[in-house]
Amino acid sequence: MMIQSSIAYENPILPGFYPDPSITRAGDDYYLVCSSFEYFPGVPIFHSRDLIHWTQIGHVLDRMSQLDTSSRNSSDGIYAPTIRYWDGTFYMITTDVRGIGNFYVTATDPSGPWSDPIVIPYGGIDPSLMFDEDGKVYVTTQQGANYDSHVIQYEIDIKTGRALNEPIVIWTGDGGPWTEGPHLYKINGFYYIMAASGGTAKEHREIIGRSLHPNGPFERLLDPILTHSQMDSPIQYLGHADLIEDGNGDWWAVFLGVRLVDSQYTVLGRETFLAPVIWNEEGWPYIDNNEGAVKLTMSVPRVPGSSPEPTLYGRDDFEDEVLPFAWTFLRNPAPESLSLSDRPGWLSLWGQPGTLNEPGPTAFAGRRQQHTKAEWSTLLEFKTTISGEEAGLCARLDENAHYEVCLAQKDDQRVIAAYLTIRGKTEVAAVVPTTADRVYLKIQAEIKEYTLLYSLDGQEWIKLSAGAAYHLSPQAVEGNGFTGVVIGLYVTGNGKKTSVPAYFDWFDYGLL
Repeated sequence: MMIQSSIAYENPILPGFYPDPSITRAGDDYYLVCSSFEYFPGVPIFHSRDLIHWTQIGHVLDRMSQLDTSSRNSSDGIYAPTIRYWDGTFYMITTDVRGIGNFYVTATDPSGPWSDPIVIPYGGIDPSLMFDEDGKVYVTTQQGANYDSHVIQYEIDIKTGRALNEPIVIWTGDGGPWTEGPHLYKINGFYYIMAASGGTAKEHREIIGRSLHPNGPFERLLDPILTHSQMDSPIQYLGHADLIEDGNGDWWAVFLGVRLVDSQYTVLGRETFLAPVIWNEEGWPYIDNNEGAVKLTMSVPRVPGSSPEPTLYGRDDFEDEVLPFAWTFLRNPAPESLSLSDRPGWLSLWGQPGTLNEPGPTAFAGRRQQHTKAEWSTLLEFKTTISGEEAGLCARLDENAHYEVCLAQKDDQRVIAAYLTIRGKTEVAAVVPTTADRVYLKIQAEIKEYTLLYSLDGQEWIKLSAGAAYHLSPQAVEGNGFTGVVIGLYVTGNGKKTSVPAYFDWFDYGLL
């Protein structure tokens, strides 16, 4: 009988737009959350027992009373959640940027329901909670901007969110910009303060300090404990980490990274990676400082348990009463704009006044792109006769970057059209007159290009247009671009509600 000496797993453990991971443990179970920005529901939550295979069990923020993103710009909304488990209760703390600010919610079951927000008074972004052995609870959070970015900390009453003292500055980082995503831990008698630094691109790194007191002063380890800033690696931008000890006493880190095409861009956005943590003789944790320890294929001696491998692709037939958890909406969907019961076996979407080119109420339901080579297709029925109404399939980064193929009414003519929106300018790439009110639509993604296609019979596919993948990458966006591509079904009245709904029979996610 052969004894397995190592276990191999693939990074990222959550491919696609799942950035800013945070992790907690409850017994043999592990739970992980990620940022969601302008998408709703907010903060997807996953479960695992082996740290490798993760199954989504819901969203933390799934009600309007918890999260209102209806007026949020792209890459605003929910930033960098932290999840913690303490004394039978789960806590998730985060920031609603341009909204209510820093807050936390609680649950006894991580699949929900979670409480309404408890707002806390201080901090910029990326708050974290630390439950100390003496019963004190600390909020550790970022404050300031760019090179002035630093970490503040204060105690709270965990039942009410009331601050028990004025915040104090405990950590100023390593001299780089954007000291953010801080976490405070107590390990082997030391308090460790860990944070990201260097911004979210090439210089992104994770730094750490320690002290005998939760408020410092902290001795900083001079070198980052995680970065690929000086490596020609397929994985870049590493940082924003969280630590966890498993039931075997092994330590791990989850963190974000990107897989760049030609060392330049990625349409998948920032993804979640996993690596073991090694503690040196001086008591410092180490993950990978430009040495290549973080790989696409990892080998470890053991993992804490076993979990089934999730299916990331396949067909949604819209036969159930609710959409699978992998689905997400662009901001809060308007009341009664979406239904799985109006026409059983079909997803119905009522178009709203908002368009894909502007923030606001838009009928859009989609799934994150999780593979660079994939295709998505649907059967659409849309019986509009009103000029300006359209429905279709879209590859979306934000309002300024998206490609779509659709069925639309233009004056007295129904058409099948392809649009390419690049840096805020929309090009009508192709228009084909038709009499059909049912059409098959498809988007194919190769590594460097998206192709927009249609079919009238589901067999013969006709190419309408194509657009460069680079233009749908965060690296092509001016300013902040924190998300990745989401492939969605959409309908709009271009300034008004649509006269009829669009019906989608299925949504198929396939690999090329």
